[in-house]
Amino acid sequence: MDVRIGIIQAPRELEIELGDSEGQEVVLERIEKALSTGEGVLWLTDKRGRRVGVPAVRIGYIEVGADDARRVGFGAD
Repeated sequence: MDVRIGIIQAPRELEIELGDSEGQEVVLERIEKALSTGEGVLWLTDKRGRRVGVPAVRIGYIEVGADDARRVGFGAD
C-alpha cells in the first residue's frame, strides 16, 4: 500500500510504500489519531523496515493507495 503525504511549505511529497502486514483501516486509524490532536508525530514504517516520522502540524494532506494496487515497469517488485 502506498501513502503519499504533502508537507506544508515543502516542494515535494513524501511517498512511503508500506509493507503488507498492515491493513488500510489500521493505517487510516493511526493517521486520524495523529491528526486529531494536532501535536506529536505520525510514524510509518515502510516495507524495508525504515521508520519515517512527520510532525502532525506540518501535514497538508495524505493520500492512501489501495491494498491491491499493482506496479508496472522497471521499478516493479
